[in-house]
Amino acid sequence: MNFHRHRHGDGGVSFAIFLILLPLVVTSNHASSSVLSESNASKLRHSRLFKSALQHQASNEQLSDLWTPLSNHGWKPFVESTSASSWLPVSMGYIQVFLDGGLNQQRMGICDAVAVAKILNATLMIPYLEVNPVWQDTSSFKDIFDVDHFVNILKDDISIIRELPDEYAWSTREYYASAIRSTRIKNAPLHASANWYLENVSPILESYGIAAISPFSHRLAFDNMPIEIQRLRCKVNFEALVFVPLVRSLGEALVSRLRYPIVESIDAVGTKYIRQVIDTKDGHGAGKFVSLHLRFDKDMAAHSACDFGGGKAEKLALAKYRQAIWQGRVMNSQFTDEELRNQGRCPLTPEEIGLLLAALGFDNTTRLYLASHKVYGGEARISALRQLFPYMEDKKSLASAAERANIKGKASLSAAVDYYVSMHSDIFISASPGNMHNAMVGHRTYLNLKTIRPNMVLLGQLFMNKSMSWSDFQEAVAEGQRNRLGEIKERKPKQSIYTYPVPDCVCQQR
Repeated sequence: MNFHRHRHGDGGVSFAIFLILLPLVVTSNHASSSVLSESNASKLRHSRLFKSALQHQASNEQLSDLWTPLSNHGWKPFVESTSASSWLPVSMGYIQVFLDGGLNQQRMGICDAVAVAKILNATLMIPYLEVNPVWQDTSSFKDIFDVDHFVNILKDDISIIRELPDEYAWSTREYYASAIRSTRIKNAPLHASANWYLENVSPILESYGIAAISPFSHRLAFDNMPIEIQRLRCKVNFEALVFVPLVRSLGEALVSRLRYPIVESIDAVGTKYIRQVIDTKDGHGAGKFVSLHLRFDKDMAAHSACDFGGGKAEKLALAKYRQAIWQGRVMNSQFTDEELRNQGRCPLTPEEIGLLLAALGFDNTTRLYLASHKVYGGEARISALRQLFPYMEDKKSLASAAERANIKGKASLSAAVDYYVSMHSDIFISASPGNMHNAMVGHRTYLNLKTIRPNMVLLGQLFMNKSMSWSDFQEAVAEGQRNRLGEIKERKPKQSIYTYPVPDCVCQQR
């Protein structure tokens, strides 16, 4: 018996109560618009394909191929110290960085901050994480990452401090927000060279002993960097950045419950609880699971400017939201939905990612972990995916309210748990490109783990063909996804080292 299939609090009942109570708490116009949006979200856009996918059963041979780990091509992680000796030269001063964005964008910024400190021969202050404007998450570096591990792993590469000396205690976020300051660098160009930092930041360090760089996202180039700087960035990302014990313990619990499904029981007074853990020997990838990052929140849906089948009410709601947040500065809004889909710019809906997984060979025996925040359209939009994959789980279905209490309302910690579980999955797939997708692709490549990269252009075009048969769809997906199942891709010029860590982060085994 699968836990989530008997937990109605997060699905049907709560949605039904929502529909009943809605007219009591909002105006009738708003109510009808919301109900229409939710109702339309549940309508299938690809009913022909969906009906066939529901009847699809993968063969043992198909499933065996899917679950087979990637072969080892002789690459291994490069983890040695990037310094020639165990002693560090005298520091030129202190570097501060202020990082915005979500967890994975901040993660890349932390790696770049260590690299810049190395370039400048400076001491790095533990990076300051800005409050996320969308999720209002106030989590700091030490709330998410194991600081002791971070400092210890990098101790032979750079000096790192947790707090500034008293003489520099004035150098705070508030200090730089109140006026123009000579110690703040706010003109660092995107993808700046190492020489730019030496020419523009070193003089400030020499004059003041401290330099604060803000904004700092994507402020260090990926090309024309010394190999020791590249390897240091890899070392930070893949070795030094470890989540705090709270995240690791919850992540380990979720992974265990995915590999060995949970049985739910009800006691004499009607209280639900986890009774036991069982090991299924079903022969269909028992103990294995896929992690799916379903990046389909309201921000993503609105910014894409695509049509997701929610009718006029949804189109209007997304257009208003897009205008309110980005004031018309969304390039995609200049194109039609057909043009966007032909270019692969539309994120896959839950229904579409489900059809992709089914076409690849996964079936209703597959255990799926849903790594995402809040899906736009709610359970109504997820229902198609759940019909295809009834053994689909997430943090709410796998963990108790008490276990989730420490990450409740903290988007970064929640994302960290999803990251941990996804790194321990047998296969990872993302419904659309983005920072989480890029981070996972890079980290799993570094460890030679299987990752499916959807061919967004092909899928956009296939889903516009409403007359395509299931067999033709399967054949087109199989061909279009060839060599997109985790095979190593060497980094090309201007590509991110965090998404394509080969060859910079690895070496060839002899």
